[in-house]
Amino acid sequence: MFKAAFSGRTLPKRGKIRCGRDADSKRERFPVAGNWQLPNTYSSGAGLVRWNCLGDPDMDPVVLLHGTPFSSFVWRGVAQSLARRHRIYVWDMPGYGASEKSERQDISLAMESNVFVELLTEWDLTEPTVLAHDSGGAVALGAHLLQGVRYRRLALVDAVALGPWGSPFSQLVGEHADVFERLPPSAHRALLREYLNSASSPGLHPAILDALAEPWVNDGGQSAFYRQLAARLGDQDYTDSMQEKYDTIDMPVLVCWGEDDTWVPVERGRELAAQIPNAELRVLSGAGHLVHEDKPSELTGALFDFLSDLT
Repeated sequence: MFKAAFSGRTLPKRGKIRCGRDADSKRERFPVAGNWQLPNTYSSGAGLVRWNCLGDPDMDPVVLLHGTPFSSFVWRGVAQSLARRHRIYVWDMPGYGASEKSERQDISLAMESNVFVELLTEWDLTEPTVLAHDSGGAVALGAHLLQGVRYRRLALVDAVALGPWGSPFSQLVGEHADVFERLPPSAHRALLREYLNSASSPGLHPAILDALAEPWVNDGGQSAFYRQLAARLGDQDYTDSMQEKYDTIDMPVLVCWGEDDTWVPVERGRELAAQIPNAELRVLSGAGHLVHEDKPSELTGALFDFLSDLT
């Protein structure tokens, strides 16, 4: 029997899950969305999830979590670099990226955390290392602190963890999602691109901006974009319920932040690191909220350093 990643539950041992193309395959260093594929599917409690894994199945597992309003695409460069020494799992949360987006879908942070736990069970992962960005940080923290999931170590990158959080833009749009859903497509695209670009300190390359916007402009994406912002309005209590538990975290933790982050200011990162015993803080100058795009080499290097004793 395999012990699950959380206490009190055992699972039958399965065959090794087949990974996607490994890090040595010939790809662009930072491919656009058309080359970032999630060929596997899982039917979760919140809808169909698309996922993939990279690297040698015998290596230590590392799971990557994206945030709002992004997808696993933001991790593509880091994932392919880390896959040279680790087995990397990537997935798009329900309501995001290539995963299912539907009306009346529960995409609260609590539900996303439940789906994350489901996936760890599906993948038969016991105490993986977890790297989480933005609201993915809240999902990972919730699975650990509220559901008892164990990690070998945890990296929180510009994470949603301390309230109050949410920009004036997301608050306004979330409160009036039904109105914004009816914007003319051209107006929606312009608003969306301006919003996404604000997550970068120097500004995003047009091809990257296109890739980040793509899930929100095609096949019902406009309505889905505003639904997920509305869903976040009810999530403050979820992160509030965890804050008093941060001082109980007893694994190695890296808190990594973009110094120029205007979505979740670096002061939140410093406060979060201070609340987690023995957490390491790394601040990347010249990077905004999307450190993966602004300082990819520096972020990858910081994560390699953090994971160095796992290889």
